[in-house]
Amino acid sequence: MKRPYLTVIIPTYNRRAQLEKCLAALKAQTLNPDAFEVIVVNDGSPDDTKEFLNSIEKNWPSLTALHQKNSGQGTARNLAINQAEGQVVLFIGDDIYCQPDFLQQHVDFHEQNPEIEDTCLGLTLWDPNQEVNPFMQWLTSGGPQFAYHKLTEGQQTNFWFFYTSNISVKKTLLEQHNFDTDFQTYGWEDIELAYRLEKEGMRIHYKPAALAHHDHQMKEASLKKRMIGIGKNAKVFQNKHPELKIVPSFTKKLAFALMGSWPGLALARIIGKRFFWYALSKRYFLQGLNSQ
Repeated sequence: MKRPYLTVIIPTYNRRAQLEKCLAALKAQTLNPDAFEVIVVNDGSPDDTKEFLNSIEKNWPSLTALHQKNSGQGTARNLAINQAEGQVVLFIGDDIYCQPDFLQQHVDFHEQNPEIEDTCLGLTLWDPNQEVNPFMQWLTSGGPQFAYHKLTEGQQTNFWFFYTSNISVKKTLLEQHNFDTDFQTYGWEDIELAYRLEKEGMRIHYKPAALAHHDHQMKEASLKKRMIGIGKNAKVFQNKHPELKIVPSFTKKLAFALMGSWPGLALARIIGKRFFWYALSKRYFLQGLNSQ
C-alpha cells in the first residue's frame, strides 16, 4: 500500500460534536484520499468520543484513532507523530473546519518548497456559522489568541506564529524534537517547540489560502483560566530558555499590577472594552506567574 504524503494530526478532548464536523470537512477534501491519513488522539474524553471514533474508523481506512488517559495536547501530538507515515505532518484542532482545498494548499506548498526547513502556516478564522462577539474579535486582533493581522501573504515569520490550529511541518524536522510535556496548562508548548525547531533552521511561511474556520465560542469569563495558565507556563518556558526573557521585568510587572488593580480596571473600563480586556488579561497573567 502506498504511503500517504500528508499526515493530519488532531488531538481531541470532550468535543465530540465539533470533532464530527472537523472530520466531515476532511472527508470532503479535494486532495486525493490516498494522499493523506488522519490520526486522531482521544485525550481521555469523558463523553462518547471513543465510541464515535471506533464507529467511523471501520469505514475510513486512512483514519487511525488512538486513545490515551488525559495527559494534554503535547503528549497526544507526540503519540501521533510517532505513528505518522506522511512526509509532512499537519496539525489542526478538533474544532477546526477545513475549506475543501485546505489539504491541497498545504501539499502544494511543500511540493513547491521541498527543503526540510520550510513550514507552512495557514489562516484560521472564526467559524462564520457562530456568533463572533466583540471579545472574540479582540482575541484575534490584539488579544492572546492569533496575530494574523501582523502578517502578509508569503511572508516568512518566526516561532511566535507556530499556531497548531493550522500548520504543516516536514516530519524529518520533527523527528528529534517532540512537544515538551512539562507544559501542563494552556499555552507555550507549541511556541517552545517552534523555538527549538527554528534553531534547526525552520522557516515558517504564511499562506492564507490554506484556510480553516475555528468553531469555539468564547466569552470574557474564559479569560481568567486561559491567562492564569499562560502565566504558569511562562515560568516553565523561562526556566528552559532564560535567554528569551519571557517573564517580564520588575518594572513591567509593576505596570501590569497597576493596570490590573481594581482602580486600574475601573479606569480601563471607562476607556473601552478592548483596553479593559487587555488590563484584565495582565491581572490574570500575573496571578499565574505568581502561583506555586
